Amino acid sequence: MPTINTDKVCFVAVKARELESEDEGMDADASNPTDDHFVSVLTEDAFATTRDEISSFIESMDIDEQIELVALMWVGRGDFAASEWNEAVAQARARHEGSTSAYLLGVPLLASFLEGGLAEFGESCELYAADRQ
Repeated sequence: MPTINTDKVCFVAVKARELESEDEGMDADASNPTDDHFVSVLTEDAFATTRDEISSFIESMDIDEQIELVALMWVGRGDFAASEWNEAVAQARARHEGSTSAYLLGVPLLASFLEGGLAEFGESCELYAADRQ
C-alpha cells in the first residue's frame, strides 16, 4: 500500500492534466488581451511556469515519495498490479537515477496513470478536486 500522501499525487495529476491541455503547436503572441476578449490559449512557451511548478514540486519530495510516485504511475499504467506494490517500489528504487520529474513529465497520459494507480488502491482525486473549487 502506498504511503505517499494522496493529495500530493493528486496535485501532480492535476498539474499534469494542465500540461496535457497545452497547445504545443502555437507560439505565444504579443496580442492585446482586450482585442482577444481576454481569451488565452495555453502554449508551452507562454505557460512554462506550469511545467516548472510541477517539476519543482516533484523534486522537492523526499526520495521515498518520488519512488512511490513512479511506482504508482507504473501500477496505473498496468506494468504492475496493486498486489505487486512492493515489487514496483523495489524496481523504482533500483532504476532511480537522474531527475524523477524529467522522467515522469516525459510519460504521456501521466495524470491518467496516476489516477489509475490511486484507483487500484481504492483512492481517488475526487475530494482533492472538490476542495480546489
